[in-house]
Amino acid sequence: MMKTIERLESQVRGYVRSFPTVFAKAEGAVLTDTEGRQFLDFFAGAGALNYGHNPEPLREALLRYITSGAPTHTLDMATVAKVELLEEIERTLLKPRGLDYRVQFPGPTGTNAVEAALKLARKVTGREGVIAFTNGFHGMSLGALSVTGNAFKRAGAGVPLGHTNFMPFADYLGDEADTLTYLETFIKDSSSGVDLPAAIILETVQAEGGVNVASFAWLQRLRKLTREHGILLIIDDIQVGCGRTGPFLSFEPADIEPDILCLSKSMSGFGLPFAITLFRPELDVWSPGEHNGTFRGHNLAFVTATAALRTYWQDDALPRATARKHETARKRLEAIAARHPELGASVRGRGMILGLDVGDTGLAGRFSRAAFDRGLLIETAGPTDNVLKLLPPVTLTEAELNQGLDIIDEAVDAVMAENGPSPRVVA
Repeated sequence: MMKTIERLESQVRGYVRSFPTVFAKAEGAVLTDTEGRQFLDFFAGAGALNYGHNPEPLREALLRYITSGAPTHTLDMATVAKVELLEEIERTLLKPRGLDYRVQFPGPTGTNAVEAALKLARKVTGREGVIAFTNGFHGMSLGALSVTGNAFKRAGAGVPLGHTNFMPFADYLGDEADTLTYLETFIKDSSSGVDLPAAIILETVQAEGGVNVASFAWLQRLRKLTREHGILLIIDDIQVGCGRTGPFLSFEPADIEPDILCLSKSMSGFGLPFAITLFRPELDVWSPGEHNGTFRGHNLAFVTATAALRTYWQDDALPRATARKHETARKRLEAIAARHPELGASVRGRGMILGLDVGDTGLAGRFSRAAFDRGLLIETAGPTDNVLKLLPPVTLTEAELNQGLDIIDEAVDAVMAENGPSPRVVA
């Protein structure tokens, strides 16, 4: 079957190269291939499967909907599924957090949510520029690429990407640097060459960028700065929202509210394509049809998203469990770093997104391949794939978590025993 992939699928394919097998079944945190081999999943669809594969309450809701003969595709017309989702978003997500947002269905993917956010910010403010951050990743369409830092991904656009200024993220310049004073200096100085932007966009935890974590204090200062200067704050919670860091929204512990919020990936809860852009009511200046798309009305995703909110977010049991599992995973990764001091490794993350940074040694990729050989799917992140990134379903059991961490232990020890690291270069 892999020969069919190699013969017919484009060279652009990516993850199938990291995980070269054909999967036939998936349940919870386990994938099974056509040969019956089982793999623990510490990748979770790049964050699109926070509740695991085929979670039963969502699957049952989806099957009931499909067999009922209800509409599946309706553009942005009204359906029972849409009404129920909007009401559940209000009841479970917005009201308990004191949030007042309008909900836009911009199209089915995360990059659609970002494109809508950027376009809306420019329309509201009348300004063109946006400030983004080093190592940020926001999608693969042109607008989203323009606020993405990775040079390889930006080069794929094939055209100049403009109207964006990049600033250092959080501790990008080291623990001692005050990156927000640096940013504000550029904004306030009329001779800096940086015009007052329409918006600042960021991830609170940069997932693809290397699991770089902004402190709550840094986020609070950024929110204050944007308010003082009349700049809209866009938070991209596409990969680290929906419970990935513990709370449903990654910025909740910082007690801030963005002006515009982008959600996708695990918003459907079932791996179905689905994205929403949320924003303060006074920013809802769209004319009807001004931003549209054929697949805005993905009713199947509406059904599973509603079921996910009802199943996992009626109390704080899931965030509390995620916090416990975070401590387990962090301690185990720190033990790996201590056991192999020659790596100079560091551990960082929040909730069920953690990274083991081994620098520009090529070792993170080797660890990933060795883990795959032992029955674990785990990917790399960072500008030079310098970080081994843990991204399991947040619903996995403690036993599954420890089983996966055992495999990581074995994989790292095996690779280090082979020939050790190349000279380490800090990314």
